[in-house]
Amino acid sequence: MKKILFVFFLTAVHVFSQSDSRMYNIINSVSAERIENDIATLANFGTRHTLSDTVSQTRGIGAARRWIKSEFDKISSDCSNCLEVFYQKDLVEKGTNRRIVKDVMVVNVVAIKRGAKHPNRFIIMSGDIDSRISDPNNFTNDAPGANDNASGMAGTIEAARVLSKYDFESSIIFVGLSGEEQGLFGGKGLAAYAKEKGWNIVGILNNDMIGNIKGVDGVVSNRDFRIFSEPVPPTETEKQRNARRFYGGEVDGISRQLARYVHKNVKTYMPEMNPMLIYRLDRFGRGGHHIPFNNAGFAGIRIMESHENYTQQHQDTRIEDGIAYGDVLEHVNFDYAKKLTAVNAINLASIAWAPPAPKKVEIGGIVEPSTRLRWSAVDGAAGYKIYWRDTTSPTWDNYKFVGNITEHTLEGIVIDNYFFGVAAVGKNGHESPVVFPNAVFR
Repeated sequence: MKKILFVFFLTAVHVFSQSDSRMYNIINSVSAERIENDIATLANFGTRHTLSDTVSQTRGIGAARRWIKSEFDKISSDCSNCLEVFYQKDLVEKGTNRRIVKDVMVVNVVAIKRGAKHPNRFIIMSGDIDSRISDPNNFTNDAPGANDNASGMAGTIEAARVLSKYDFESSIIFVGLSGEEQGLFGGKGLAAYAKEKGWNIVGILNNDMIGNIKGVDGVVSNRDFRIFSEPVPPTETEKQRNARRFYGGEVDGISRQLARYVHKNVKTYMPEMNPMLIYRLDRFGRGGHHIPFNNAGFAGIRIMESHENYTQQHQDTRIEDGIAYGDVLEHVNFDYAKKLTAVNAINLASIAWAPPAPKKVEIGGIVEPSTRLRWSAVDGAAGYKIYWRDTTSPTWDNYKFVGNITEHTLEGIVIDNYFFGVAAVGKNGHESPVVFPNAVFR
């Protein structure tokens, strides 16, 4: 009897621990050496300040963005023109804010790996092109920006190299955003462009500083990283806000679900890493390029190092009181940048291989001993998972695969004690982000 029970346990573990071997191939394909070379190239443009030189072939943001486009073009050439590479740009006029001291064209570099089944459904990875030093308006002096944010930009290029070798159902966008240090202008421009084009954006993974492991707090770690996400979209309606008072969901917006999705995949495929879910839009009083997408109603998170060193951010390069200030190449840990690039790559792939999420999820079970859920069918879904968790838990800790149906009752699970959600599952085992119930039925 003991032997039979043991065999059953092993079988159950096998069934509910599905993994995709391609994900490990993606992780192993990310190159620290290539990332190092790209960070060095970007830092060697001298400055990439948003308002810096755009004519020189060797210095300034113009040379940097042309080089980034040339790298995307090379990647595309190597995969039979599998990337659509272009500039997306907007004019920002002098006086828009205190950091725009002259008219400037804010130019983003975009590369799209188009999906075969859902070409208008996008998951985005971004890095920032621009850099700065102590004076945010100094656009002539050297601002190497090796970690902030050549690391995120190099990671985005490397993810494009790796994922260009695969085909996906949905589209992936790799983008270098400009104007971050002057007021998040690149993100604003691309988010508006996405709205204009009617893009269905699943979310953006904004990478801003993914190369430092030695914190100003004295902590050294090459495994910790943070995932920042806002609780609910700022675009929610008054009706939706009122519903949250009665039904919950204060920490269950689309960006928070995207953050949990990344957390779960990292725990599955990169268990040596420690992803930290930070329940905050960004660092205290600070911001990044996912925010314009959040403001437009899209899901967006920031992925970055956990232990920052403020002596190496937004600083003139110098030695003062024995402290080496400046965002220079020798402070970047390329193996760590490789790990966080892999974090992005596996999540881009997982979402692009997964079916879309159900658009509508309804929940019922008021004054009942069980919880009932029903949801809209998803084209390409092989089945669905119902997730639930304690109301105080940050992660989806329990689930039940219910097959290819659109309604199910969780017997004996009282609705009052948990939060619930539904994800679509593809034949390959990849899942959509979880959808928190957006309607109630009786």
